[in-house]
Amino acid sequence: MKSKQDIAYFLAFCMEQYKHAKGLSGQEVLALFDQYGVLEYLSNHFEVLHTQGVQWIIEDIEEFIKIRKEKEVVAQ
Repeated sequence: MKSKQDIAYFLAFCMEQYKHAKGLSGQEVLALFDQYGVLEYLSNHFEVLHTQGVQWIIEDIEEFIKIRKEKEVVAQ
């Protein structure tokens, strides 16, 4: 069962890993994740995602952002 603390640690972990993988600052990652709803996605799918490896999670985040960006373009 997920606890709020477990999810918070997972979100922080994902942000740090993504930051290092992409060479971004913490503020840049937070802005990006906020813009595309990544933290909500990660939180809502914690049960499955926290069992995956770092590279898989980073790729999943990239794919999620890509899909959200494409939806933005279509909506314009």
